Amino acid sequence: MGVEITEPDVSDAEYEAMKRFVFEYLAASVEKEDDGGRMRWYPWHSAEYRHNHILNVTDLAADIAEAEGAAVDVTKTAAVFHDVAKLETAQDRHAEAGARIAREYLQSQGEYPESFVDQVARAVENHSYQGSVSDLPLETQCLIEADLLDKVGANGTALMLLRMGYESRVHMDADEMVERVLERGVDAVSRVESETAQSLAHQRLKRVKWFREWLEDEIAGMGE
Repeated sequence: MGVEITEPDVSDAEYEAMKRFVFEYLAASVEKEDDGGRMRWYPWHSAEYRHNHILNVTDLAADIAEAEGAAVDVTKTAAVFHDVAKLETAQDRHAEAGARIAREYLQSQGEYPESFVDQVARAVENHSYQGSVSDLPLETQCLIEADLLDKVGANGTALMLLRMGYESRVHMDADEMVERVLERGVDAVSRVESETAQSLAHQRLKRVKWFREWLEDEIAGMGE
């Protein structure tokens, strides 16, 4: 038997306040570093990139949750906070730290039912779970699936090509980088469980395959 969730009606204004808080927290995490910012020149470690990833995951998670019958506000709120501690905490501890921050923020507002706060915090804490997503509450599953899907497809391809520039690689290496996106997409397909996430994953994989075909058609020697 699942835990009953008393889900509040979270307004657009409340979500905007959460997103603003998370961005400011990420930016402060970078500013307070002793070395002036962890690899600021590398976009994956900037507050702007991390916040954009969070927004992408939030939209995806909300869509999956709505289609799959999960509690949308639990899923969406957890998505907003899932990487809030990413830039100040070790990778293996950022989920736990993010859950604490989400709980403190929601409790400080004084308006959210404790069951809602608990479910959000639990989803954030478990969003890095590496086992079968079907072992987890549906809201957490939707969050994990959205997190996996964000780096697949056109967005994932753009990020990999951007990385080429920072690694001083030439465009003839693009097929290797796109192949990494495909491998990540195949892994995502193997992990997602919901029909909605599976459909999105296959759609995004198809886009990457098309792009690779276009590259092979236009760049001499590629694909041989």
